Amino acid sequence: MLLMLISGSTVAYANGEKLVEIRVQGNRRIESASILNVIKMHAGDTLDNDKTDADIRAIYKLGHFQDVQALKEESDKGVILVYSVQEKPIVRDITFEGNKEITTEKLKAALEFRLNSIFSSKDLDKSIAKIKKMYGDEGYYLADVQAQTKKTSTNDLTVRFKVVEGKKILIKEIHFDGNKTFKSSKLKKVMETKEEWFLSWLTSAGTYKDEVLKNDAMLIADYYLNNGFINIKVGEPVVKLNEAKTALAVYIGITEGEQYRIGEIGFKGDLLGPVTDLEKKLKSVPGEVFNRSLLRADIGVLTDVYGDKGYAFANINPLTKLDNDKKTVDMTFDIEKGELVSIERINISGNPKSRDKVIRREMRVTESGLYSATGIKRSKQNLMNLGFFEEANIATAKGSASNKLNINVDVKEKPTGTFSIGGGYSSLDGIIGQGSIQQANFLGLGLKANLSASIGGKSQTYALGLTDPYFMDSKWTLGGDVYRSERDYDDYSRRLIGADIKGGYPINDYIGTFFMYKYEVKDIYNPVIAYQTLNLTYGNDTYPLGTTTTSAIFSSITHNNTDYRPDPSTGMINSLSAEYAGLGGDNKYARVITDHTYFHPLYKKLIASTKLTLGYIGEVGKPIPIDEKFYLGGIYSLRGYSTRTVSPIRIQLIKDQNGNQVNDHVYMGGSKEIFGNTELTFPLLTEAGLKGVVFFDYGNSFDDTSAAFNTMLMSYGAGIRWASPIGPLRLEYGIPVNPRKTIDSSSGRLEFSIGSMF
Repeated sequence: MLLMLISGSTVAYANGEKLVEIRVQGNRRIESASILNVIKMHAGDTLDNDKTDADIRAIYKLGHFQDVQALKEESDKGVILVYSVQEKPIVRDITFEGNKEITTEKLKAALEFRLNSIFSSKDLDKSIAKIKKMYGDEGYYLADVQAQTKKTSTNDLTVRFKVVEGKKILIKEIHFDGNKTFKSSKLKKVMETKEEWFLSWLTSAGTYKDEVLKNDAMLIADYYLNNGFINIKVGEPVVKLNEAKTALAVYIGITEGEQYRIGEIGFKGDLLGPVTDLEKKLKSVPGEVFNRSLLRADIGVLTDVYGDKGYAFANINPLTKLDNDKKTVDMTFDIEKGELVSIERINISGNPKSRDKVIRREMRVTESGLYSATGIKRSKQNLMNLGFFEEANIATAKGSASNKLNINVDVKEKPTGTFSIGGGYSSLDGIIGQGSIQQANFLGLGLKANLSASIGGKSQTYALGLTDPYFMDSKWTLGGDVYRSERDYDDYSRRLIGADIKGGYPINDYIGTFFMYKYEVKDIYNPVIAYQTLNLTYGNDTYPLGTTTTSAIFSSITHNNTDYRPDPSTGMINSLSAEYAGLGGDNKYARVITDHTYFHPLYKKLIASTKLTLGYIGEVGKPIPIDEKFYLGGIYSLRGYSTRTVSPIRIQLIKDQNGNQVNDHVYMGGSKEIFGNTELTFPLLTEAGLKGVVFFDYGNSFDDTSAAFNTMLMSYGAGIRWASPIGPLRLEYGIPVNPRKTIDSSSGRLEFSIGSMF
C-alpha cells in the first residue's frame, strides 16, 4: 500500500514507525546519492512528520526539481520512505521570430537562461521584460514579445520568442511647466534626452530611455542650483503616448523658487595663513549668483591647498546660512587640517616591461617627503603623457603610522614597439609604401628608437634614430638621427643626406628646452624649364642648382600645459624656435618660428582649438636657399590650396612643346609666413577613435610685410580623423574663400593622408 506525503501539508501517517529503507525515484539527470546527501532521515530512524517536511524543502533547495513528494511504502521488512521527484526541464533550443532591428545574438545575450540550462518560468518572465526594454531603448516603445515553450521529451523543451517590433516611436515634444527664468529651449539643451528631428536615424535623438530621462530631471535641478535657485524642485518626468500611438510626449513640472546670491564668505578653524590668501583661491565671489558647482570646486581647491602642504586628511566643511529677506547665502568654510602626513613608500605594480625608475622619475611625490595633492595629480598626468600605459592609477594606503601614507602606483602597459610593412596615401606624396620598426620604450628604459623607411610616388625617406629622454638618469635628453630623403617638388627635385645630435632639458613639468646640431648634404636637381630660365635671369636672387652643405644649430623652448598630450582637450602649447646655418657649410640663413595653439572644451567632448604660427627667415651674407623658404598650402597648413603653392610667385615666359610662348608659375617661397586656423572637433564613433572636424584656415607666405594682410588667403571646410590601426587618417575638404586665378579651384580640394609619415 502507498500513501502520498505532500510537503507543507498535514502528513497522513502515524509517527513512530521505523524505516527500513529510504529511496529516490523519478530522477534522471541528478544522481540519487546527491539527493540522499541533503536529507536528514536515514534507514533505522523513526518516521517523523517534521523531519520529512524538512527533507522535502532541502531537496527543493537543490534547484533541480519542480515537484517533490514523499511516499510511504509498506513491505514485508517494514516501512520504506520514497522521495518522488520531478526534474525541471532543460532548454534544448532557443529561437526568435520577427526580430529585425535587434540581432538574435544580442537578444540571446540578454536572456536570463542559456541553452542546456534548467528552465525557470521566473527567468522567462525576466527575459521577456529585458527584451522589451532593449526594444524600448531603441525607440520601439510598443514592441510586443511573447514566448512559447514546447516539450520535446519528458525533461526537454524548446523556447520560442515571437517579436512584433511595430514602428519606431520617438519623443516628439518635451514640455515644461513652471519654468519662468529659463526658456524651455535652454532646459532642453541641458538634457541628454532630445526631441525627434530629421537626423534622428543617425543621432538616436528622440529615443526614450527611462534611466536617462530620470537623470535628466537631476541635470535640470543641478542647472537651477548652479544659477542660484537653491529651493528648486523638479518633478519626475511623465511620458505619454499620443492617441494615434505614433509619438511620445514628455512632461516635466518645475517649481523654481527664488534666486539667491552669495553673501559673505568667511573662514574658521585651522587657518595656515592670511584669510586673503585663501579668498584669492576661490571662484565664488560675494554678490555673484550662488553656484553649487563653484562651491564644490572651491572645496576641492581648498582641499588641495592644504594637501599641497602635507595635510592629506584636511576636512573642508562648507557652512551655509540663508537670508530669505535679502535672498543671499552666507558661506563659511570650516577647516580642520588634521595631521601633517609624509610619504612612507611608493609601491609600483603592473610594469613587467618598464623599469621602476622609468615610472619613479615621473612621480612628483617622493618617499620621506610630504604629501602633495597636486603632486599626485601631476604624477598621473606625467605617466599618461609617456604613452607607455593604457592606464595609470595612483592610490593612497595607510602606512605604519597615522601620519604616514603609502602611494600605490598601478599601471597597465600597452605595446610601445611597432613593426609595420604597409602602405598609405598622402595628397602631397601620392601612394606610399612604408616599413618601420619603432620602440618608444626600448629595453624598458624609456629610450625611443626607430628604424623607418617610406617610398612614395614623389618621395623616399629613410631614418634611424635613438633618443634617451633621461640621459644617465639625469633630466637631460640626448639623442641622434641619421636620415636620407628624396622629394620631387613642382619646380625641382631635392636629395638630402643628413645626421643630427640633439638634447634637451626640462625647466619644469610644463616648460622644456631643445637643442640640435645637424649637418646635411643636399642636391637640387631636375629643375623645370621655367625654373632654369628664372635661375639664369635673376642670378643670385635664386638658389643655384647642384650639391651644397648645411651646418646648422637649432634651439627651441616650449610651454605645454595641455591635459593629455597625445590628444589634448584643454590647455595651451606655445613654442619659440631659432635656427642658424653658417657654422661652416655652403648655406647661410637664420630662421625664427613661433607657434601657439589653444584648446578649450565647449561642451562635453566638443573641443575648440585655435592655432597661430609666425615665421621669418633672413639672409646671412648669402641668398636664402629656395628650399628653406616658407611654403604653405595643403592638408598640414592651408587647406583648399594646393600643397606648397602659397608663396611669392614669379611668372616666366617659356615655350611649350609646340614652340608657343606661355606663362608658367615658379613658386619662390617667402621669407615670412603667417598662418593659423580655428577648429572644432567632436566624436563620431568614440570606441573606434573616429572624430569629425570643421575648420577655418588663413595664412600666406610673403616677402613684403606691408602687403601681407592685403593678400591673406582663407579657406573653410570639414573632415574626419581616425586613429586607424595603420596610423592616423585625415580626410578633409577645404574650400578657398578667395581663390587665385589659374591656380586654385573655387570648388575646393579633397585631401587625405593615411599611414605613419616619417
